[in-house]
Amino acid sequence: MHFLWSLFAPRQKHRSFALLDQQGRCQAFKHCSLPPTGDGWVEIDEIRLNWLHQPLPASARVSPRIARPRGQQVLAT
Repeated sequence: MHFLWSLFAPRQKHRSFALLDQQGRCQAFKHCSLPPTGDGWVEIDEIRLNWLHQPLPASARVSPRIARPRGQQVLAT
């Protein structure tokens, strides 16, 4: 029964991250629900293997997310 409930339970979205070195070249990728710890990780919109050991295109970066408490809604004025 637990399996059936798990099929309909909301899941956290996975996000993509790239590890950049001091020169801005991509060294690794990670696909996870929480941002990785450590320096050099940036959020990207997709993972492309041809970016490895290359400078990360500026268009690949995702703008930083604003942390809001869960359940808080944006009020329109």
